[in-house]
Amino acid sequence: MSLRDSLAFQAIKVGDVELSNRIVYCPTTRFRSTTMSKDSKFRHLPSDLMLDYYKDRAQYPGTLLVTEATFVSDRLSGYDGAPKISTPEETQAWKKIINAVHSQHSFISCQFWALGRVAIAKNLKQKGLDYIAPSAIYESDYTKNGAIKYDLPLREVSQKEIHDIIYNDYTLAAKNALEAGFDFIELHGAHGYFIDQFLHECSNQRTDIYGGSIENRCRFVLELIDHLITIVGASKLAIRLSPWAEIQGITEPESPIPVFSYLLKELQNRADQGNKLAYVSVVEPRVNGVVTRSEDEIKGDNEFVAEIWKGVLLRAGNYTYDAPEFNTVKKDISNGRTLVGFSRYFTSNPDLVEKLKNGKQLVKYQRPLFYTPFNYGYNTYNDKRDWDEEVEKKRLPKPIRHSEINL
Repeated sequence: MSLRDSLAFQAIKVGDVELSNRIVYCPTTRFRSTTMSKDSKFRHLPSDLMLDYYKDRAQYPGTLLVTEATFVSDRLSGYDGAPKISTPEETQAWKKIINAVHSQHSFISCQFWALGRVAIAKNLKQKGLDYIAPSAIYESDYTKNGAIKYDLPLREVSQKEIHDIIYNDYTLAAKNALEAGFDFIELHGAHGYFIDQFLHECSNQRTDIYGGSIENRCRFVLELIDHLITIVGASKLAIRLSPWAEIQGITEPESPIPVFSYLLKELQNRADQGNKLAYVSVVEPRVNGVVTRSEDEIKGDNEFVAEIWKGVLLRAGNYTYDAPEFNTVKKDISNGRTLVGFSRYFTSNPDLVEKLKNGKQLVKYQRPLFYTPFNYGYNTYNDKRDWDEEVEKKRLPKPIRHSEINL
């Protein structure tokens, strides 16, 4: 059976919307927000390049896109080039991008990001911000040396700050996301970032109600989810998890299944009581962050996730490894409630959904251009025009002008 004739191209309801297909563009950090302005209002502004990028990948009607990781606030940031959604200016810029996606009759989810201990101390110091994490345990010698160099030691976030992060930072970002018109909010609970740091003993050695037992280590994310449900509704909320990832200092000496099983059971309990999240997204063990694992390196699988969580499940991670048959895609979507995500090949194939449907050859992505600051290798995969490499390498992200929105 071809993908075209499989469940991949049958409609499915996710939250309150109906997707035309089950292929999702998953978050791909590209660092193309505005960065160079001396005015802090424009340091994390979604840019003109981003507008073109998301509109191009929404071209197959009814497709779900998940944005690149987007900071919920300044204090939870720590990189340049990534977008944010905590100011009126950022909200309005996102609104223009969302309108472009909606004009293609597609849908978009905003991935909420908080860095914690993997933030760059220099970046925080420049903004006059503290360096906080669930526990004062450095992710690596690199982050530790940066903290020493810039006299900004990592410290354990206080309970008062945790409360403030939930009820102010995330709350404001959620309200802004609603105002901008996002269809969903996806919490980034994967890959060793702030939420994920709470879940693991290697990064959480607190002695209060947010540390120690599995229940305590899951407390922050569950409190956050419960509160955001009151702001946006469960049907607009999602979370991404990476049970098998061992990156950015995250390690599980034994199995990650106990902690993630507990968390998923709690989410399913909420669903059973009428607060079912739009979807749960999981990263497959075939990848470790941005690196593809060899078959010998793969540990475990995510079948336990599907057994516990009965709602819509989004699975992502090297689904092209068995192309062009895509037998793993067909197997995973066969339960009728699973979406499959692509990231790397979506960067180089803005028309990926159409290509998968019609069995067309995919353009190989260019990893060296993932995080460069210019347009070349970002929007230049659109084959509807010729691109001048030198010109596009000089085109940097700028604020979106009204004249650039062709809706």
